[in-house]
Amino acid sequence: MPRARRSSEPVERPADLDPAIPFPPMEAELVRDLPDGAEWQYEPKWDGFRGLLENASGQLRLWSRNARPLLRYFPELQPLGELLPPRSCLDGEIVIVRDGVLDFDAMQTRLHPADSRVRKLSAEIPASFVAFDVLLWDGEEHWPETLADRRATLERVASRCTLSPATPDRDEALEWLSSFEAIGLDGVIAKRRDEPYRAGERTAVVKVKPEKTADCVVAGVRWKSDGQRRIATLLLGLFDDDGALDYVGSSAVAPARHDEIADAVLPLLDNAPERRFSEPNRWGGGELEEAAVRPELVVEVRYDKVQGRRFRHGTKLLRLRPDKDPSQCTWRELRPPLAPGDPLLERLLRPSPTRD
Repeated sequence: MPRARRSSEPVERPADLDPAIPFPPMEAELVRDLPDGAEWQYEPKWDGFRGLLENASGQLRLWSRNARPLLRYFPELQPLGELLPPRSCLDGEIVIVRDGVLDFDAMQTRLHPADSRVRKLSAEIPASFVAFDVLLWDGEEHWPETLADRRATLERVASRCTLSPATPDRDEALEWLSSFEAIGLDGVIAKRRDEPYRAGERTAVVKVKPEKTADCVVAGVRWKSDGQRRIATLLLGLFDDDGALDYVGSSAVAPARHDEIADAVLPLLDNAPERRFSEPNRWGGGELEEAAVRPELVVEVRYDKVQGRRFRHGTKLLRLRPDKDPSQCTWRELRPPLAPGDPLLERLLRPSPTRD
């Protein structure tokens, strides 16, 4: 199973990768605001596994950004080899769509060591490959060209593949930021149209993730390990359609705000319901003692991503919301319904129209 690479570790180029293919893939720098100007192109930020799809060795291979071969885990992508002429390479993203939404949890289950399990999952939850760049095609190197030229080439030669949408319109990209969350996309990528493909660099690509907030019910606390019964983190919940409170993650309490938070939360320990919090404390602190509280207090938190039924990472506590009824804190906070006119994932993932 591929191991996650630490950001400080160098990426070794696959030993037998054709020298005409740049490696590792180009990266993106996280910024707060989308850049503006005619030199920029905007694309959705897909929530999957990055991959270079190439056949320059004579067989189809799919490389992760960490130089791990991925095609073994996604055998259903093997037919893509019929769409590529010899000595070709596309840069893109492996994604899984379930119920009209990108499913990153399903992606992780696909990295299984057993061949029988891989075959079973490939049939049950098949993946797709979304191409957004062409590096090599029919032996011709395109990566030294500008993105504007590469995009035109991609749309011309790889029209039977699923291509990522792209637009030069910043206003359209800003609309994407506000509407893509409902279908599981992870933000917007901006790329310099006047730059070549810069392997492993972040100088020509930036990414913007929407700043997302949610109102959650305080369902419990974790105590600091100093023996003084001071709150380390708040445990957060949302109500499901049946009125049950689901645990969705935690939010650390800064020392400067401890007394304020404690005044609002500690009285809720009295007559609290019996509750267990199944997720371990993944963000440090060891096995901290937990306690449930009466679900009567709402807090607003900032988060970056939801994975399954949890916040993928820790959240930032913004403020108390004594003005909001806890019953209003439902899964709509994290999974907003599609609004009329929002882009549908099926439409984004359809193959590019064939050009004349």
